[in-house]
Amino acid sequence: MANFPFGLIALVVISILIYFGVAHRVLDRLRLSDKGALAVIALIIVGSFFDIPLTSRITINLGGIVAVGLAVYVWLGAGTGTEKIRSLIAAAVTALALFLAGRFLGAEPEEIFIDPIYIYPLVAGVVGYLAGRSRRGAFFAAVIGVLALDIGQYIYLIRSGVRGTVHVGGAGAFDSLILAGVLAVLLAEIIGETLERMQGGPETEGRPEELVRNLREPEVAQKPLPEQEHKMPIRDEGSDEHE
Repeated sequence: MANFPFGLIALVVISILIYFGVAHRVLDRLRLSDKGALAVIALIIVGSFFDIPLTSRITINLGGIVAVGLAVYVWLGAGTGTEKIRSLIAAAVTALALFLAGRFLGAEPEEIFIDPIYIYPLVAGVVGYLAGRSRRGAFFAAVIGVLALDIGQYIYLIRSGVRGTVHVGGAGAFDSLILAGVLAVLLAEIIGETLERMQGGPETEGRPEELVRNLREPEVAQKPLPEQEHKMPIRDEGSDEHE
């Protein structure tokens, strides 16, 4: 898996899309600007080449940790407390789904009909979206769900006494972290956008007015016609002091 860094390739492709403004809508939903997203991606790419040993049994990858930090930032920016709680539950459900996938698909990679690098991101992405639903919730659930596998592996080594080192956010887990998060957001964007168009716009019932306003597409500004410019009343410069 290390010889074919799918995660890095995905990040480069995403960077290109962001640069050309293709991912602007998705970034808005994640509370990220174009420059901010590119900066974070750059940190993830550079950090992916650095592993920091904490103990004899655990090593953290800086790139993976930055990705986890991004997931936490996205979670903190969730619109409501309900969405945050649902995202935490979704992360737990995703982690459980990944654990069951690892148990039932075989302990050895050669026994699995598909490479684990595809299995874990696919499961995390799909389950993360189904449980988290929103783009922020899906991204958080997918990334944290994959991270939970590393944490679970570390706990297993400590309790069993088996020798081994856990690379948190590194090695194959880095690719799984990135691909799972990307797939979860992609599913949320495609399915969410389709549902919104089918119902004529974002659901408004029970949602804060400001949130609904941000979800709607901004209207295109139009320059007034010459005859309309003459009809526009001239306001006193000091009249809007208390408005």
